[in-house]
Amino acid sequence: MMTGITPINPMIPGLGLVPPPPPTEVAVVKEIIHCKSCTLFPQNPNLPPPSTRERPPGCKTVFVGGLPENATEEIIQEVFEQCGDITAIRKSKKNFCHIRFAEEFMVDKAIYLSGYRMRLGSSTDKKDSGRLHVDFAQARDDFYEWECKQRMRAREERHRRKLEEDRLRPPSPPAIMHYSEHEAALLAEKLKDDSKFSEAITVLLSWIERGEVNRRSANQFYSMVQSANSHVRRLMNEKATHEQEMEEAKENFKNALTGILTQFEQIVAVFNASTRQKAWDHFSKAQRKNIDIWRKHSEELRNAQSEQLMGIRREEEMEMSDDENCDSPTKKMRVDESALAAQAYALKEENDSLRWQLDAYRNEVELLKQEKEQLFRTEDHLTKDQQLQFLQQTMQGMQQEINVLTVALVNQDRENNIEKRTQGLKSEKEALLIGIISTFLHVHPFGANIEYLWSYMQQLDSKISANEIEMLLMRLPRMFKQEFTGVGATLEKRWKLCAFEGIKTT
Repeated sequence: MMTGITPINPMIPGLGLVPPPPPTEVAVVKEIIHCKSCTLFPQNPNLPPPSTRERPPGCKTVFVGGLPENATEEIIQEVFEQCGDITAIRKSKKNFCHIRFAEEFMVDKAIYLSGYRMRLGSSTDKKDSGRLHVDFAQARDDFYEWECKQRMRAREERHRRKLEEDRLRPPSPPAIMHYSEHEAALLAEKLKDDSKFSEAITVLLSWIERGEVNRRSANQFYSMVQSANSHVRRLMNEKATHEQEMEEAKENFKNALTGILTQFEQIVAVFNASTRQKAWDHFSKAQRKNIDIWRKHSEELRNAQSEQLMGIRREEEMEMSDDENCDSPTKKMRVDESALAAQAYALKEENDSLRWQLDAYRNEVELLKQEKEQLFRTEDHLTKDQQLQFLQQTMQGMQQEINVLTVALVNQDRENNIEKRTQGLKSEKEALLIGIISTFLHVHPFGANIEYLWSYMQQLDSKISANEIEMLLMRLPRMFKQEFTGVGATLEKRWKLCAFEGIKTT
């Protein structure tokens, strides 16, 4: 009975790197791992494999628990450095540590050691042995590096997309410069250059469409348009050159087509000679069939080429007939008329240019006249403004005098009214009433309204009226004064005694 080959232990000293753990479906046979300072014994294969938590993104750190109490960092590094480069080891006093590797795939190799029993040397002491539990650890440094990588990939992707968009984006049209006299002078020079004419005519068209043409720039634009017109002769010469080249190409094509047609005729003659009785009987049936097919095909091609050649010849004959008609006297007269028309057109252009210049001079003269008239108008306006200002000042002085007179008249009327009111008493009854009212108001220092006074006086004299009392009080302003008290609906008129105040002032 043949036994299977014993699998190689990935942790045997000398192999260096530990391969990643194989899939769980395949039964893995773990063997004893010997190190210089310790020995690792695998767990019972009948037991379930050790569990691990969900792997954090960018994990490079592992948690190692169940270490022997006497295990040192050197021993831990000796065991786990076979999984890859170790950047940091953080050991705790409670028999566990955290190991950070340089790359992420090294963590998978370290997880392979989970479940092994670690024994230091050959000691059987409990402090020198422990069952390892290796699991993924969540470290901020790992997550930060993972985020940096993700951001870098996103930036690279955005940069790649931008480059692709820039590559697919159609080029923007060239910017058209703004109009100015300097730019117009440069453009006029470019219009005269054949190599820069296409670019310059585009700028000229944009300026005209923008509405840059006005009275002052009309002459400059006319000269540029005239320069553009001067290229018509050059373009016609180029067209004639291309037509001549096309005629030469047609002639070459006709000659080549004639040679091809001659060869087709020879090929067809060969096929016809082959179909004659003298040679036809010596060919087999299959050969006769092929020769017949080839002959028909060659005849079709020959007929097509001959029709094309005949069409070219007909076109040449029509052109020759047109040329003969052109050589007739009527055509010569037409040519002379066209020459005269061209001369007339040139003279008309010169006349138009002179007319444009004359209009420009007239416009300048009109502008000067308008400026002169505007100066005269401003002087007239200044004199009128001065007169208007003088009249306004005199009117203000008269208004002030009128105001002074009105104030004096009002004061005089007030004095007359006061004198009328301060006339002497007419009878002994009025003196008696004044005494009683004075006594009453002296008892009421805050004053009393006319109804209150009238009700009090009516007890003494039933025939007296409120109007008589009020007129009497108004005639003596130095003894009695009227005041308003209250707000809104409580507003009322009250009379007060002011005779003592009048004595003090006098």
